Amino acid sequence: MAFLGRFLQPPEASYFLFGPRGTGKSTFLREALAEALWVDLLRPELEQRFAARPERLRELVDGEPDAAVVVVDEVQKVPALLDVVHDLLVRRGRAGPRFVLTGSSARKLRRAGVNLLAGRLLLERMHPFMAAELPSFDLGLALRRGLLPVVYDSDTPDATLAAYVALYIREEVQAEGLVRRLDHFARFVERVSFSHGAVLNISEVARETHASRKTVEAYIGILEDLYLAFRLPVFRRRQKRQLTVHPKFYWFDAGVFRSVRPAGPLDRPEEIEGGALEGLVAQHLRAWLDYSGSGATLSFWRTKSGNEVDFVVYGEEGLWAFEVKNSRSVRGRDLRGLRAFLEDYPAARARLLYRGDERLEIQGIRCEPCEEYLADIRPGHLLR
Repeated sequence: MAFLGRFLQPPEASYFLFGPRGTGKSTFLREALAEALWVDLLRPELEQRFAARPERLRELVDGEPDAAVVVVDEVQKVPALLDVVHDLLVRRGRAGPRFVLTGSSARKLRRAGVNLLAGRLLLERMHPFMAAELPSFDLGLALRRGLLPVVYDSDTPDATLAAYVALYIREEVQAEGLVRRLDHFARFVERVSFSHGAVLNISEVARETHASRKTVEAYIGILEDLYLAFRLPVFRRRQKRQLTVHPKFYWFDAGVFRSVRPAGPLDRPEEIEGGALEGLVAQHLRAWLDYSGSGATLSFWRTKSGNEVDFVVYGEEGLWAFEVKNSRSVRGRDLRGLRAFLEDYPAARARLLYRGDERLEIQGIRCEPCEEYLADIRPGHLLR
């Protein structure tokens, strides 16, 4: 398949490129940095060689004095290389090569000293495809399979998606020794899928997985460290009402959510698809924020009385409020949360995204087709 351009704009300085496995970090860098000196730690023999002698990286760089860029792929597999990179950056300064370090797990790197390099390497993130990066965007297909490049590029996308989380658990969780019992962690993964797009109740998840609250907190931290999931905080700027205190929970990709969410005769398909749609919007807004580099934040808003706005984007460029509905028509009650938010924040721009095909304005609120809206989101441009 032909290489698809990505919206990520790599900096000219050295940087980390973090993101889940399968988001296309290596593919992107091999296209963007074709002449780079490459250290691929996914190759077992190289991982073993550099784990035994991390200083070999210094010897490799010294032996290639003309190399302008050095890429260390999946650096978390040999965290000791961070010390070598730090030494090279200090010793050579601007006369040395630029380093690009990719990673799909933050846990080992944090323990090994990413903070040591925080002042010398910038931080970039790679996300699943955005709709506008694709030659054509099919919302229904995206809700079923997600937008992971490793799935999108596969000849057997459904099988690839089905295996993704299982492979991830085996290769990353087990390899890093993050949990003692993989079967317990797998049960947690299945149960926490019911929390996707909802306010996270850790005590309830712990009770239903027969685990302690502390264990569930640790498991959620593992998902976040592997970039498989994230928590969305409550928007509290100049709050005028009593708000909920707990964050919402999301899987990073709609297809991954669908692959781990059990479905049976007691599960309504529209309920699962509604969660997938909300998650798809979330992953687009996160990618837009990271690729735009605006410093804006993503959160949600929920009052104690039950008024809720799915997403709030806040930054120097403005304040946006989004409600997502998995329906083909808009009813007045669908706008209740946005109306309450606008009462407290009249300067906000409110949007309701739904599954219909008409652009509407109801009670002063823009209602737009979700498929069309997502296909129009591009970094560097204000949200329409």
